[in-house]
Amino acid sequence: MGKLYAGLMSGTSLDGVDGVLVDFDANGSPTVLHHAYLAFEPAFAAELLALNSPGHNEIHRGALAANRLAEAYAAVMESLQAAAAVKADDIVAIGAHGQTVRHRPQEFDAHGYTVQLNNPALLAELTRIDVVADFRARDVAAGGQGAPLVPAFHLDVFGRRAERTCVLNIGGISNLTVLPATRKGMATGQDILGFDCGPGNALMDFWCKRHTGSVFDRDGAWSETGTVSQPLLERLLAEPYLRKAAPKSTGRDLFNPDWLDTQLQTMAATSAADIQASLCEFTARVCTDDVTRHAPDAALLIVCGGGALNGALMRRMQNLLPSVRVQTSAQHGFPPLQVEATAFAWLARKAVKRETGSLTSVTGARGARVLGAIYPR
Repeated sequence: MGKLYAGLMSGTSLDGVDGVLVDFDANGSPTVLHHAYLAFEPAFAAELLALNSPGHNEIHRGALAANRLAEAYAAVMESLQAAAAVKADDIVAIGAHGQTVRHRPQEFDAHGYTVQLNNPALLAELTRIDVVADFRARDVAAGGQGAPLVPAFHLDVFGRRAERTCVLNIGGISNLTVLPATRKGMATGQDILGFDCGPGNALMDFWCKRHTGSVFDRDGAWSETGTVSQPLLERLLAEPYLRKAAPKSTGRDLFNPDWLDTQLQTMAATSAADIQASLCEFTARVCTDDVTRHAPDAALLIVCGGGALNGALMRRMQNLLPSVRVQTSAQHGFPPLQVEATAFAWLARKAVKRETGSLTSVTGARGARVLGAIYPR
């Protein structure tokens, strides 16, 4: 084995924690040794969702939620270590992203802010492993969006292709990385474009939970029982964020249940299934419109995140991009639910080595920065 790192990711889908144990070879190429998943209990997921909006006693509640999240992270680490039969001393560091509850870069004052609930000190105490956390704040301090942070990783693992390639991560929010063709040599960081497209699974999951009790629409099956409402789709697509120029980032601060309910105010006659079909179409359009706008010559779209497992969504994106091969990341060496967690193991390694992990062409920061704060075990 080379150097072992772990990556822990709990994203905007609010479903649970994905963890990976990653072996990096001498050239820094990652191989995932094991993957573990721990679902959030419904009440905890509901609390995390509630903390995305102002509420009573939220500092106290947020601190307790951070403690509970650290305990969940530690449980995932225990599973990974047991599966790989490795001790804490065998792992250089854990990259622990935390749970984003606010993301407002460049707003309110000259800086804005980003907040990920986390207790990396507690995680280091529980695991006896160095923890790297708070990845986004340094980029925001440098005038950047602090998101998305995965394009540099996408370049490293998906970027060696002789055709224009896009990588689309569909979690609660969707983000796109545009990688150039490399016929004339390797791409550099300045050739890369990346930004948050808009909603991914967040609105579909919310609507599904409200009307069926299920936390997500498995394979998009429910959405396929409905018919897209064109008036609703046009209203959703009128959201100003979608026309904003990159660099840009978003989250549940914007695309949340209140936003959706506002769009539905004149849609009382539309059935729940038709609304779900419209939300699936909305996500497909948001993502594919950005591919068409920013990479009209793209030949390949690699999709990762939970949205890659939604067959209805994948088929719709393929129909909207007939000249592009729409494939999941599993066809390129990384199962969809392992990509983001592996990216934060990769970023943790960058931080430990004091190497920059951001791309200024993506976030708009004044320069590339070493991302993450290190909490020694």
